[in-house]
Amino acid sequence: MKLITTYLFFVLGLLVYFSFILIVNEELETLSHIKPLLYCILAGGFGGVLYCLRSIYLNACVKKNWDADWHIWYYIRPINSLITGGASYVFLNAGLLILESKSEVGSSHLAYYSFAFIAGLNVDKFVKKLESIAKTTWGIEESRASGNNPKEGNDKVDN
Repeated sequence: MKLITTYLFFVLGLLVYFSFILIVNEELETLSHIKPLLYCILAGGFGGVLYCLRSIYLNACVKKNWDADWHIWYYIRPINSLITGGASYVFLNAGLLILESKSEVGSSHLAYYSFAFIAGLNVDKFVKKLESIAKTTWGIEESRASGNNPKEGNDKVDN
């Protein structure tokens, strides 16, 4: 558990570092067209790390049911959250997910970053939402990972 916690704080430190680099580095203005995507990826990562830290607290301290079978989940979850943070930006930008009914000129990307954080925080529900959109839009059936079997992809902590 200590190794997992150390790993999560290391990932958190990397997220803070890269966020700081994106904010203050003037030379990265050439990347200004992809900065919102990068911020969404980072926001998803922050959500995922928060979820993992909360899961450690709940499962090790509150529920007293720490299970070594879930260790790999703690290592992979922040990576999944980074990916879903980026995917949230792509789907929002493509118009497949809509946050508000009207778009204001000059509005910030804060709604995108907030949504990316939530997508990283709750990967399972985000994937289910994307699969329901895919089923409605293109007729693609849900994957097995969206099932109710915890061994097939659902997150460990439901609270």
